[in-house]
Amino acid sequence: MIQQISDSELELMRIVWARGGTALYAHIMEDLEKAGRTWQKNTVITLLSRLVEKGLLRTSKLGRRNQYTALATEADYQAAQAQTLLNKLYEGSAKGLVSTLIERELLSAADYEELRSFWRDGGT
Repeated sequence: MIQQISDSELELMRIVWARGGTALYAHIMEDLEKAGRTWQKNTVITLLSRLVEKGLLRTSKLGRRNQYTALATEADYQAAQAQTLLNKLYEGSAKGLVSTLIERELLSAADYEELRSFWRDGGT
């Protein structure tokens, strides 16, 4: 089971996923800077270490540089978190979640039709 992670950890994972599942520490810092994040080096290293401990990243040395590789895809993480949400809030009922989305108008008519087509076409 993929563990839940903090918003800051998720931001780092999104950087790694966006770079094809592997990123050097320097690239992560560069992408954070581009996003307007001014996190300190120690903060980023701590967050990356937590992701390694949680089994979402593997670290390796590339010369003197640290390289981080995702051990779970973004889709796998999203699916695990969706299942956790369903179990926690809707006792595993996807129908309950979808009903809430429709009743609260969080799912537009266009979204609904797109999902119907997706379902009708067998998920393709």
